[in-house]
Amino acid sequence: MLQGADRQIRAALLSPFVGQRLTGLMSTEPAADLHTLARLVGSGALTPVLDRTYPLTQAADAIDYLRSGRLAGKVAITI
Repeated sequence: MLQGADRQIRAALLSPFVGQRLTGLMSTEPAADLHTLARLVGSGALTPVLDRTYPLTQAADAIDYLRSGRLAGKVAITI
């Protein structure tokens, strides 16, 4: 329901009671940077490394492969 925001809420509530300072982190990417990245990928100057793809029905196999430590790039789940 909170789509990941629950971690930030728990961190804020827990922070006063632990020895570490727990804070939330939000990231935004400027549109110009994303356009530059898309241009580099489109021109072939930057090549993403995709080791394997798995269909959603084989997600458990994908996780096993990640845990094996043998991957040479990213692993993607296709829907």
